[in-house]
Amino acid sequence: MIATAHDRIAMPPAATQLGWHLLDARPGEGWIKIGFEGKPEVCNPAGFVQGGILAAMLDDTMGPAVFAMTEGRLYTATISLTVNFLAPARPGRFIGEARLTQLGKTVAFIEGRLTAKGGTLLATATTNARMVEAGKALR
Repeated sequence: MIATAHDRIAMPPAATQLGWHLLDARPGEGWIKIGFEGKPEVCNPAGFVQGGILAAMLDDTMGPAVFAMTEGRLYTATISLTVNFLAPARPGRFIGEARLTQLGKTVAFIEGRLTAKGGTLLATATTNARMVEAGKALR
């Protein structure tokens, strides 16, 4: 496993709830791959993982791409998040991938995708995120 800036910080409670775990990263390219666990207790009445949880997984994939790329110097605060839900998500393991598309002076533009373990594309997303010095944002 590649070492990233994520190894130097404690796991946030929200990431723990989502089952967040780093699978792979290419920090120099602004790319990251994160594993998640879609738990039965976050399902809607139809038995699918609720869309807001999938959006949170995508959000918690895209921001970490910037954190890893900047070697932990910059933390992201989401300005906007657009999610397209493409398939229902049964409980289970999911994989989030994100790629930084542009890193400006104060705003990052990132694309993400979330797939089921078998490869079904569940959702895609784009985000604009304000970059904040990590020392000011993280406790």
